[in-house]
Amino acid sequence: MEYTDIIKNRYSVRSYSDKKITEEELHYILEAAKYAPTAKNKQPHKIYVLKSDEAIEKINSLCKCIFGAKTVLMVCYDKNEEWTSPLGDNFQSGLVDSTIVCDQMMLAAWNIGIGSCWVGYFNHNEVEKAFNLPENIKINSLLLLGYPSEDSKPMESKHSVYRPMEEIITEL
Repeated sequence: MEYTDIIKNRYSVRSYSDKKITEEELHYILEAAKYAPTAKNKQPHKIYVLKSDEAIEKINSLCKCIFGAKTVLMVCYDKNEEWTSPLGDNFQSGLVDSTIVCDQMMLAAWNIGIGSCWVGYFNHNEVEKAFNLPENIKINSLLLLGYPSEDSKPMESKHSVYRPMEEIITEL
Protein backbone atom coordinates (compact mmCIF):
# COMPACT_ATOMS: atom_id res chain seq x y z
CA MET A 1 0.00 0.00 0.00
CA GLU A 2 1.21 3.51 -0.76
CA TYR A 3 2.18 5.52 2.31
CA THR A 4 -0.22 8.37 1.51
CA ASP A 5 -3.05 5.84 1.22
CA ILE A 6 -2.15 4.46 4.64
CA ILE A 7 -2.19 7.85 6.36
CA LYS A 8 -5.33 9.06 4.58
CA ASN A 9 -7.39 5.88 5.02
CA ARG A 10 -6.43 4.75 8.53
CA TYR A 11 -9.06 5.48 11.13
CA SER A 12 -9.59 4.74 14.81
CA VAL A 13 -11.35 1.39 14.90
CA ARG A 14 -13.96 1.28 17.65
CA SER A 15 -15.51 -2.10 16.84
CA TYR A 16 -13.42 -5.27 16.47
CA SER A 17 -14.24 -8.72 15.17
CA ASP A 18 -13.63 -11.80 17.31
CA LYS A 19 -10.77 -12.90 15.05
CA LYS A 20 -7.40 -12.53 16.79
CA ILE A 21 -4.36 -11.22 14.99
CA THR A 22 -1.62 -13.77 14.32
CA GLU A 23 1.77 -13.87 16.02
CA GLU A 24 3.37 -12.94 12.67
CA GLU A 25 1.13 -9.89 12.34
CA LEU A 26 1.86 -8.86 15.92
CA HIS A 27 5.59 -9.27 15.30
CA TYR A 28 5.36 -7.08 12.18
CA ILE A 29 3.60 -4.35 14.17
CA LEU A 30 6.03 -4.56 17.09
CA GLU A 31 8.97 -4.44 14.72
CA ALA A 32 7.79 -0.98 13.66
CA ALA A 33 8.37 0.08 17.28
CA LYS A 34 11.91 -1.22 17.13
CA TYR A 35 12.76 1.09 14.23
CA ALA A 36 10.95 4.19 15.48
CA PRO A 37 13.14 7.25 15.94
CA THR A 38 13.76 8.46 19.49
CA ALA A 39 15.70 11.37 20.99
CA LYS A 40 19.42 10.60 20.99
CA ASN A 41 18.35 7.04 20.06
CA LYS A 42 17.82 6.39 23.78
CA GLN A 43 14.85 4.10 23.00
CA PRO A 44 13.06 4.54 26.34
CA HIS A 45 9.89 2.83 25.13
CA LYS A 46 8.56 -0.33 26.71
CA ILE A 47 5.57 -2.17 25.29
CA TYR A 48 3.45 -4.61 27.24
CA VAL A 49 1.37 -6.96 25.08
CA LEU A 50 -2.01 -7.81 26.57
CA LYS A 51 -3.66 -10.74 24.82
CA SER A 52 -4.45 -13.38 27.43
CA ASP A 53 -8.08 -13.59 28.54
CA GLU A 54 -7.00 -12.50 32.03
CA ALA A 55 -5.07 -9.44 30.80
CA ILE A 56 -7.87 -8.36 28.43
CA GLU A 57 -10.45 -8.78 31.21
CA LYS A 58 -8.29 -6.67 33.55
CA ILE A 59 -7.78 -3.85 31.04
CA ASN A 60 -11.51 -3.91 30.21
CA SER A 61 -12.25 -3.35 33.90
CA LEU A 62 -9.94 -0.32 33.95
CA CYS A 63 -10.76 1.27 30.60
CA LYS A 64 -14.17 1.63 28.99
CA CYS A 65 -12.67 2.13 25.52
CA ILE A 66 -11.34 -1.31 24.54
CA PHE A 67 -14.17 -1.87 22.00
CA GLY A 68 -13.74 -5.65 21.86
CA ALA A 69 -10.07 -5.65 20.83
CA LYS A 70 -8.39 -8.99 21.56
CA THR A 71 -4.89 -7.47 21.63
CA VAL A 72 -3.99 -4.31 23.51
CA LEU A 73 -0.53 -2.79 23.68
CA MET A 74 0.36 -0.72 26.72
CA VAL A 75 2.78 1.77 25.22
CA CYS A 76 5.06 3.00 27.99
CA TYR A 77 8.39 4.66 28.54
CA ASP A 78 11.12 4.28 31.13
CA LYS A 79 11.76 7.51 33.06
CA ASN A 80 15.31 6.27 33.71
CA GLU A 81 16.03 5.85 30.00
CA GLU A 82 14.44 8.96 28.47
CA TRP A 83 16.63 11.78 27.20
CA THR A 84 16.63 14.98 29.23
CA SER A 85 17.58 18.21 27.51
CA PRO A 86 20.73 19.79 28.99
CA LEU A 87 19.44 23.29 28.16
CA GLY A 88 17.68 23.79 31.47
CA ASP A 89 14.13 23.75 30.08
CA ASN A 90 13.30 20.45 31.83
CA PHE A 91 12.31 18.76 28.54
CA GLN A 92 12.19 14.99 28.81
CA SER A 93 11.64 12.90 25.69
CA GLY A 94 9.85 9.79 26.99
CA LEU A 95 6.31 10.89 26.21
CA VAL A 96 7.23 12.14 22.72
CA ASP A 97 9.38 9.10 21.94
CA SER A 98 6.67 6.64 22.96
CA THR A 99 4.09 8.61 20.97
CA ILE A 100 6.23 8.27 17.84
CA VAL A 101 6.51 4.54 18.56
CA CYS A 102 2.73 4.27 18.89
CA ASP A 103 2.18 6.12 15.61
CA GLN A 104 4.62 3.87 13.75
CA MET A 105 2.80 0.78 15.05
CA MET A 106 -0.64 2.17 14.06
CA LEU A 107 0.54 2.77 10.50
CA ALA A 108 2.28 -0.61 10.28
CA ALA A 109 -0.91 -2.30 11.49
CA TRP A 110 -3.07 -0.56 8.89
CA ASN A 111 -0.56 -1.48 6.19
CA ILE A 112 -1.37 -5.18 6.79
CA GLY A 113 -5.12 -4.76 7.30
CA ILE A 114 -5.12 -4.59 11.10
CA GLY A 115 -7.20 -1.87 12.72
CA SER A 116 -6.07 0.13 15.72
CA CYS A 117 -7.20 2.82 18.10
CA TRP A 118 -5.02 5.01 20.28
CA VAL A 119 -6.61 5.38 23.73
CA GLY A 120 -5.66 7.76 26.50
CA TYR A 121 -9.00 7.84 28.33
CA PHE A 122 -8.19 5.82 31.45
CA ASN A 123 -6.58 6.41 34.83
CA HIS A 124 -2.91 5.88 34.07
CA ASN A 125 -1.96 5.46 37.74
CA GLU A 126 -4.61 2.77 38.30
CA VAL A 127 -3.48 0.80 35.24
CA GLU A 128 0.19 1.05 36.21
CA LYS A 129 -0.70 -0.25 39.69
CA ALA A 130 -3.04 -3.02 38.45
CA PHE A 131 -0.36 -4.39 36.13
CA ASN A 132 2.39 -3.99 38.77
CA LEU A 133 4.57 -1.79 36.59
CA PRO A 134 7.82 -0.59 38.14
CA GLU A 135 7.74 2.99 39.40
CA ASN A 136 10.02 4.19 36.59
CA ILE A 137 7.70 2.84 33.85
CA LYS A 138 5.00 5.32 32.79
CA ILE A 139 2.11 4.56 30.47
CA ASN A 140 1.69 6.82 27.48
CA SER A 141 -1.33 5.13 25.90
CA LEU A 142 -3.14 1.95 25.05
CA LEU A 143 -3.05 0.81 21.44
CA LEU A 144 -5.91 -1.48 20.53
CA LEU A 145 -5.27 -3.92 17.71
CA GLY A 146 -7.51 -6.23 15.74
CA TYR A 147 -9.56 -6.82 12.65
CA PRO A 148 -12.32 -4.24 12.23
CA SER A 149 -15.80 -5.70 12.62
CA GLU A 150 -18.06 -5.79 9.57
CA ASP A 151 -19.90 -2.68 10.78
CA SER A 152 -16.74 -0.74 11.68
CA LYS A 153 -16.37 2.57 9.91
CA PRO A 154 -14.67 5.90 10.48
CA MET A 155 -16.46 8.43 12.66
CA GLU A 156 -18.03 10.55 9.93
CA SER A 157 -18.17 13.68 12.04
CA LYS A 158 -14.42 13.63 12.69
CA HIS A 159 -12.52 11.37 10.30
CA SER A 160 -12.60 13.55 7.21
CA VAL A 161 -12.55 16.98 8.85
CA TYR A 162 -9.21 18.73 8.46
CA ARG A 163 -8.14 22.26 9.15
CA PRO A 164 -6.92 24.14 6.05
CA MET A 165 -3.16 24.06 5.53
CA GLU A 166 -2.92 27.84 5.94
CA GLU A 167 -4.27 27.47 9.49
CA ILE A 168 -1.64 24.95 10.55
CA ILE A 169 1.41 26.01 8.55
CA THR A 170 3.25 29.31 9.09
CA GLU A 171 6.37 30.15 7.18
CA LEU A 172 8.84 32.28 9.12
